[in-house]
Amino acid sequence: MSQPPQSQRSEGEGEEDGGTYSAPLLVSKLQEYGISAQDVRKLHDAGLHTVEAVAYQSKKVIAAIKGISETKAEKILTEALKIIPLGFSSATEVHNRRTELVKISTGSKNLDNLLGGGVETGSITELFGEFRTGKSQICHTLSTSCQTITLASSEHRRRRREMYLYRHRRDIPS
Repeated sequence: MSQPPQSQRSEGEGEEDGGTYSAPLLVSKLQEYGISAQDVRKLHDAGLHTVEAVAYQSKKVIAAIKGISETKAEKILTEALKIIPLGFSSATEVHNRRTELVKISTGSKNLDNLLGGGVETGSITELFGEFRTGKSQICHTLSTSCQTITLASSEHRRRRREMYLYRHRRDIPS
C-alpha cells in the first residue's frame, strides 16, 4: 500500500527537512499501510511498540513472533521501511542538512561566538556548572527565542518544538 497523503498524517508523523521524523510512530501506524490489526497487536505484544522498533528487526526476528509467517514478516518489514527509511546517507547529504541548521542566540554575543553562532536546533545541548552561574537564565532565554522563531515563521509552526528539562542535583558529593 502506498503512503497516505500529507493531509491524512497527524502532527509529528510527517517527514521533516532531511527525511527524518520528529517523533517515534506507534506500531498501530502500520494499519494504514495494509498490516492487519491482529498482526499489529502481535507485534505490540512481542514488545515492538513503535514502527522504528519493527524496522530495525530482522525478518527472522519478526517471523519468530507466534502467528506471523515469513511472508507476513517480509510484508511488515517492507511497509515499516516505507515509513521509516533506514538508508545510507553520504557525507555530502549530511553536510547539506547541517548547513541548513538554524542556531538560536543565547543572548550573549561572546557565548554565541564560543558556540559557533549559538545553540544548534535539532540537537541536545547540556549545560552544567557551579550553582548561580546563569544556566537556568540561558535556558529561559533560549525558550523565549524558540517561541519568537516559531511565531515569526507561521508556515513551520506545527513542526517546531522545544523541550527544556531541568534536573537539580544536590545529591552529588563534592
